[in-house]
Amino acid sequence: MDGSRTLLEFRVEPNLPERLLPLEELAYNLWWTWNPVGIDLFRRVDDQVWEATRHNPVLLLGLVPQERLEALASDRAFLELMDRVQLEFTSYMEGETWHSRRCGSNDSPHIAYFSMEFGLTESLRLYSGGLGVLSGDHLKSSSDLGVPLVGVTLLFQLGYFQQYLNPDGWQQERYPVNDFYTLPLRRVRGEDGQPLKVALDLPGRRVWVQVWRCNVGRVALYGLDTNLPENSRADQDITDQLYGGDQRMRIQQEIVLGIGGVRALHAMGIKPVVCHINEGHAAFSSLERIRLAMADHGLSFREARVATGGGNVFTTHTPVPAGFDIFPVELMREFFTDYVKELDITFDDLMGMGRANRADSSEPFNMAVMALRNSTFTNAVSALHGDVTRKMVARGYVGFPLEEIPIEHVTNGVHLRSWMSQDLAGLLDRYLGSAWKEDAPNREVWKGVDRIPDTEIWRTHERRRERLVSFARERLKKQLVARGATQQEIDQAEGVLDPEALTIGFARRFATYKRATLLFADPERLKRLLADPKRPVQLIFAGKAHPHDQAGKELIRQIVHFARDPLIRDRVVFIESYNINVARYLVQGVDVWLNTPRRPLEASGTSGMKAAANGALNLSVLDGWWAEGYRPDVGWAIGSGEEYTDHAYQDTVEARTLYDLLEQSVIPLFYERGRDQVPRGWVAMMKAAIRELVPFFNTDRMVQEYHDRFYQRARAQFERLAEGSFARAQELARWKIELVRAWEEVAVESVTAEMEAVHRLRVGDEVPVQAVVRLGALKPADVRVEAYVGRLDEFRRIRDGEAVAMTLEKDLGEGRFLYSAVHTCRTAGNRGLGVRMIPYHTDLATKHEMGRIVWA
Repeated sequence: MDGSRTLLEFRVEPNLPERLLPLEELAYNLWWTWNPVGIDLFRRVDDQVWEATRHNPVLLLGLVPQERLEALASDRAFLELMDRVQLEFTSYMEGETWHSRRCGSNDSPHIAYFSMEFGLTESLRLYSGGLGVLSGDHLKSSSDLGVPLVGVTLLFQLGYFQQYLNPDGWQQERYPVNDFYTLPLRRVRGEDGQPLKVALDLPGRRVWVQVWRCNVGRVALYGLDTNLPENSRADQDITDQLYGGDQRMRIQQEIVLGIGGVRALHAMGIKPVVCHINEGHAAFSSLERIRLAMADHGLSFREARVATGGGNVFTTHTPVPAGFDIFPVELMREFFTDYVKELDITFDDLMGMGRANRADSSEPFNMAVMALRNSTFTNAVSALHGDVTRKMVARGYVGFPLEEIPIEHVTNGVHLRSWMSQDLAGLLDRYLGSAWKEDAPNREVWKGVDRIPDTEIWRTHERRRERLVSFARERLKKQLVARGATQQEIDQAEGVLDPEALTIGFARRFATYKRATLLFADPERLKRLLADPKRPVQLIFAGKAHPHDQAGKELIRQIVHFARDPLIRDRVVFIESYNINVARYLVQGVDVWLNTPRRPLEASGTSGMKAAANGALNLSVLDGWWAEGYRPDVGWAIGSGEEYTDHAYQDTVEARTLYDLLEQSVIPLFYERGRDQVPRGWVAMMKAAIRELVPFFNTDRMVQEYHDRFYQRARAQFERLAEGSFARAQELARWKIELVRAWEEVAVESVTAEMEAVHRLRVGDEVPVQAVVRLGALKPADVRVEAYVGRLDEFRRIRDGEAVAMTLEKDLGEGRFLYSAVHTCRTAGNRGLGVRMIPYHTDLATKHEMGRIVWA
């Protein structure tokens, strides 16, 4: 047992000379992570310490000897660089933005973006993979655009694990501690100057949560931390590991994130109008918004739910039902029996919010279902994922055409300045000017890529490949030393990979559906490609399997064992402990980015976008974003978007297709050189990939879409319902109750359409339609009657239909009404017509918000 006893806790900070004080402000704002001048400044402080601290400027300033700091304070060249960086930073922070030009500059933060993980820089280990990096890029673009947003997350003491492999190639995990005091974080303090804390009541005890702030340019990220001495050891560990522990740990983490996050914002005086729930982990935030609205404005639960739901945006990233967080009934009962009393509802009412079938008392609680039900706006993260998601939730929208289920999509993007190499960025500066950074979604800007000489862009890319090879060799040597390899094996690492060979990268989470070893389906055929002396190919792999995913770990082991074959040992490398820094080297240096998911299980994927931003060409299954991005001049598609039920057959077919593409298209094009050794055909595709893909697949465009299509609408809806001390919310809640009670009486009794002969209709002809509807206790103002016309599929169902509003013609008495419309035939083909009714109210934010429909 450790005999040490702490009597006094204190913090020692770097003693910066007065002339170097700007370094502190710059170190505590992650603006430097996407601005090369900031990175160069900290590297100049001490390059070796910079690398040893995993690019952490706060720790760097604490570790550099005082003599070095004093020397820098009189180093004229360093001071000039620091002053220039400080000037750029100040200009950025105070400058005009996209948002200020559109909406004015006095907008305080009114959007809260909740996410379980944020990937901002490699030293701040609060992320596991793509979801976190996307969240981080969302914040960075929000800062660039000036969107008034704050982020909310958990501040994990251990974060996600660091990976290393044992001599057999089996993944092992280590969890180094995050020292918040040597990271770019500061505790938030209350008006009394003491660290700000909020309380959560969990079963049988009170848990305290403190709040930390991380500055991301103009945007703040608030991290929640339960590692406090006033909490029990078990409660201190709630914010211990990202995605660690069992269901009990997960539900506690999600209570802290959702409920604790909203309380923390309110304690800081931030009362968001819009809450963006990024994946279902933060869905409990919708309950806390309801509770606070009830307490602050005297609303009933239903009234508060209507009011706050108008300001909730839910983004789902999950393409399969099994991917959602689901909690059993008894676990929910343990943690929410007391909380529902504050909401003035029953426990069964709460469970119904999280069940696809509200009446099934055995169904567990689904976080995504609750987020969907408590949010007015919901979106998927690619066009294909939107289709998949609408099919997943279709059972909750009985009677709705699939395409009308209210799940929109905003395709993901990447933050260009974080992921594009400095070499290529400098080239774009020369030929495109600064517009590519300031107006990234403008396609006209990117046409300038064609003006870049082929030789110049190719030499720039070759430098990045050389740096990648050098980086991979150094990492491999360190890995071998850590495994206890022989000196001969370590020396051999100096010669792995060829700086001039076609380099294919595969780096991502090692989930089995991503099929990391599809390329190994025919080992001998692959070896022939890798070992070809005239046209060599080399592979660089990286990625982690979840600690409990034994199948994913086995895939990593297979790759490591394959790489030991003497014939190709210099052509295959696995880089351990994949993180943002490794990803940056890979996407900036590879020639081809390989992606082989089992369609349609890739919701979006963003690693290929990062590669494309650097001129790498994607070779991928048509899944996620690539289903939108692919065209023959920007990369290659494995298959044509087929979906299989026989996975073994699918693997065989797509592996053969992959080999054929490599042998017949990819490799020949790369090695087809002119006298200047520039592959003109390849460079043409590189330019096309940058010109055509980058303007769309970036987070500036993505955040602008969120702002215009969701944030603005959600804000307007919330503020409209808040009018008159929430009188409109109260009236809408009352109307919804009455509508639901009366809906069973609603029917379309009869439909007549005047057509001389069906076979004689031509394009341009008009079809008059009349319908008699029964409304019962409802009024015509409560419904919208529509003719729905579209093509008939092979099952005689209407597809891609068009809704034509029908006009009230006559009150027939006894709750019956006559409606009419005229449909004009615009296209030829087999068509179908139906008549339907949906609820209508001027304060409904979306057409199908009520989830009810009745057809003739």
